[in-house]
Amino acid sequence: MSRDEKKKVLYVIGMDHKLERFIKEETNNQENMIILQRNQLVISHPFDELVRDIIITVFQENVEEIVVAFTDDYQKNTEDILIKINKNKELKDKIQTLDYLFSNTKPEFPRGTVSEWLQGGKTLMDGVQKTVHIIRHHPLLPSYVKVNELFIKKENEKLSGIV
Repeated sequence: MSRDEKKKVLYVIGMDHKLERFIKEETNNQENMIILQRNQLVISHPFDELVRDIIITVFQENVEEIVVAFTDDYQKNTEDILIKINKNKELKDKIQTLDYLFSNTKPEFPRGTVSEWLQGGKTLMDGVQKTVHIIRHHPLLPSYVKVNELFIKKENEKLSGIV
C-alpha cells in the first residue's frame, strides 16, 4: 500500500482493531494517516453523522484522500447480531410491532422493515459502494479529495485492492 508520503489520508473503518493494525502495518505513511473508526461503516443518508465527521476531518486535517476500508467478515458479524436479536423474544415482539406500525403509517423510516434497517443493505459491497459514491459526490467535500475503497480478505489478511 504505497502512498504519497506527504499526502494526508483518512481511513474510514469499522470497529475491527485487526483491520486498524493491518492498515498501520501496511502503510508507510503513518504520520499522515488518520483513522476514523465507526460502528456502522455504511452511510444511510448524505447528511448523517458519519458524513459530518468525514467532512470536518477533511477540513481540519487537510485530508487529500479518503479510503473506506472493510473486510469480508463485516457482513457476517452483522448477521450474527441479527440472529442474536431474533432469538430474544422481547426484542422480536418489539420488532414485529414496529414493522406493523411502519407498514401501516407514514413514519420517517428509510427502509421497509426494522430487520432490513438493522442489516443495512443487501450486501456489504453494495453498501460500501453506495458509501463511497455518497462521499465522492457530496456537495460539501472539496473536489480534489480522492475517495477509494479498500477490501481486505480476513482469512489470509491479504489486500484485495483499492478501487
